[in-house]
Amino acid sequence: MNPARDLVVGYVSALGVTEEAVRAALPSLVRLADLLGLVRSRRIVRRGEAGGYAYQVHGAGCLFTAQDGTEVDVDFAADGTEIFDLWRLRWYGQSLPVPLTPTADELRAAVEALEPLLTEVRPGWFTVTRGPVRPIARDLGDGSPNASS
Repeated sequence: MNPARDLVVGYVSALGVTEEAVRAALPSLVRLADLLGLVRSRRIVRRGEAGGYAYQVHGAGCLFTAQDGTEVDVDFAADGTEIFDLWRLRWYGQSLPVPLTPTADELRAAVEALEPLLTEVRPGWFTVTRGPVRPIARDLGDGSPNASS
């Protein structure tokens, strides 16, 4: 058992589940990053609910909160790619019903061990190498600590 790996796999899985739920609730979304455009055009509010998740659009990303309190925070690159850093992974781990709190070094090692499924797109920022996210989570294994999402 590797708690840091489980946390990373859980985050990727939770991001995929969140994306599916929000896209089903907002059919005009082609990708999750389109939330930013909807907020900027005032078609949706900055804070709201979609697909059973509370969302809060911020800067270049969005924080999603599941009904159990689990938080998935993601940023979007200029091309709409979903990206995350070690801070977002730690935040996710601390928000789990049973918190996981690996160190930054443990998380970094876990992310690196999951290459080529995860890619460092710029220093300290990662993305799922191929999409959509959910099938990748299956490739990573069934170690998701966030089974209730």
